[in-house]
Amino acid sequence: MGYFYMDKYYIILVVPALIISMLAQMLVKGTFNKYDRVGSSKNMTGAEVARYILKANGIHDVQVARVSGRLTDHYDPRKKILRLSEATYGSTSVAAIGVAAHETGHAIQHDVKYGPLALRSSLVPAANIGSSAGPYIAILGLFLRMPVIINIGLLMFAAAILFYLITLPVEFNASRRAIASLDSTGLLMKNELTAAKRVLNAAAMTYVASALVAVASFARLLLLSGQRRDRD
Repeated sequence: MGYFYMDKYYIILVVPALIISMLAQMLVKGTFNKYDRVGSSKNMTGAEVARYILKANGIHDVQVARVSGRLTDHYDPRKKILRLSEATYGSTSVAAIGVAAHETGHAIQHDVKYGPLALRSSLVPAANIGSSAGPYIAILGLFLRMPVIINIGLLMFAAAILFYLITLPVEFNASRRAIASLDSTGLLMKNELTAAKRVLNAAAMTYVASALVAVASFARLLLLSGQRRDRD
């Protein structure tokens, strides 16, 4: 996210956020790897747990499928497919079960029409364009000394910021639903449930860190635009 050049705001705001993001990624990988070596007492795979929780919640139209990669797990609300990564789908580890339950939490959100999830889904197109093009358009406006272009870029980037911020309650809520489901169904013992919480808490920090990077980058552009207007 250098956006053409380094400046004092990039160093003060963005660099610390990037460091936090890297640390969060290291934390989630380390935590997952630790508990990926701990098997669950029920000896159920991530896919089996996902199907069990879906059935327990009266959801029968969501498909559980395998997707390539590691920690690429996600729920697709458009196709109603819960995709579990190779590290999750066939694994009986506590870490895999926690991740599978979390993604199932998103399917439950979709089924009960959880508002923030619907809002986040509606923002995906604007967020994709805003995060990829918005900052560069704003920087271009700064170089050209054209406030209109700066504002267009900032407005586009703001859509991405909103997406990141809405993602936080969506992800935290999915984790709460996951832990509640694992507890109520008895799929994990108390000590295993604690381990699953640690995995999901570590994963949640990556979303917090991503939002922090986005907000820091947006704040930097706002400060640069304000500084340019003062000079003009």
